[in-house]
Amino acid sequence: MAFNHYAKIKRILDSEPSGWCIKKVDSPTIAKNFRNENIKFPYYYRIYTVKGEPIKYCKFQQIDRLAKILDIAIDNLVVV
Repeated sequence: MAFNHYAKIKRILDSEPSGWCIKKVDSPTIAKNFRNENIKFPYYYRIYTVKGEPIKYCKFQQIDRLAKILDIAIDNLVVV
């Protein structure tokens, strides 16, 4: 089975207390896809605890993929 970063984020968030939030960072980033191709994004997202601390491994580029794996509508995700 291939590594799925978004599934890992889901497992991490399942053990996190509620109240975490997502911050959009307007800084360019590169992600590698399953075909080993580099995809450039002009931004990325990072998830923070209720205390405002970044959660390890919770940096990602595609909010729609996160919403899908969490089974939450994109509009219901708290993005600041």
